[in-house]
Amino acid sequence: MLRRRFIALGGAALAAPALMRVARADTFPSRFVRLVVPFPPGGAVDNAARIIANRLSEMWGQQMVVENKGGAGGNIAAQSVLASDADGYTVYIASIGHAINQFIYPRLGYDPVADFAPVTLMCVYPNIMAVPNSSPDHSVPDFIARAKADPGKISYASSGIGTSLHLAGELFKRLAGVDLTHIPYRGAGPALGDLIPGRVDAIFSNFPSTLPYVQNGQLRGLAVTTAKRQPEVPDLPAIAEFVPGYDVSSWFALFVAAKTPPEIVAKLNADALAALNHPPVKQRYATLGATVVGSTPTELATFLKAEMDRWGPVIKAAGIKVDG
Repeated sequence: MLRRRFIALGGAALAAPALMRVARADTFPSRFVRLVVPFPPGGAVDNAARIIANRLSEMWGQQMVVENKGGAGGNIAAQSVLASDADGYTVYIASIGHAINQFIYPRLGYDPVADFAPVTLMCVYPNIMAVPNSSPDHSVPDFIARAKADPGKISYASSGIGTSLHLAGELFKRLAGVDLTHIPYRGAGPALGDLIPGRVDAIFSNFPSTLPYVQNGQLRGLAVTTAKRQPEVPDLPAIAEFVPGYDVSSWFALFVAAKTPPEIVAKLNADALAALNHPPVKQRYATLGATVVGSTPTELATFLKAEMDRWGPVIKAAGIKVDG
């Protein structure tokens, strides 16, 4: 009898952690959740973050608070996530920098794979090549001709070294055979702020941050960066129509610290997918030119590795790096 009771108590003790994990996932979140954005307000990442944060706040009855931590191409934000408790209450919205910063920064301070648990790929979207309304360029061939006539005198802005905007510009330089001067900013918002009045000559910026300026006439769109034209701007050609082989798309994804309990990661994944597939949310992303994807954590891990394999050789060949 005593032996049976001991076995029963032992079984209950073994089951207790599993029951606690289920209960913890069922009650998550019980307070506000931080969504860390690696760039200042006003850029594409910030816009995308606020859309999903608003929906998750509605679903949870708890606020998802957006925190902008710009600098070092996303590294400051990434390190702040890792410095927080790995409990799911700090989520990181990342873009291409999470895949490529290891090739650009000599001392990254973290491992983008080992130190982070993938949650879901959110969406993919094209970039758009835009110039100020004061620009003499009305087409991609115009821009190329002017750049070839004045090597190094034509500038393009980006949201930082190693961002998708920077890579899009570098790929354009290589394939179009032009010499452009790269001007990095601490986010797409500040870059666009200097592009509109003509302090820089061009940008290869994300749809979510740039398309509204093109649609309302504050900037002149020249082309999209994808291999084919986009339905949101059917009159804009693809850069590939003039520069064969050119094709650049961007993406956003959610990550948490690697030691976050698996059941919390699963809960975040399920809730994020529900938020992304909510019709008004999908429409808001579509309005910005982004296509909702959604994925399992495993699929995001595979996607991240593919991005590393794709861009690593390009970055090394172009000599893109940050000193220090």
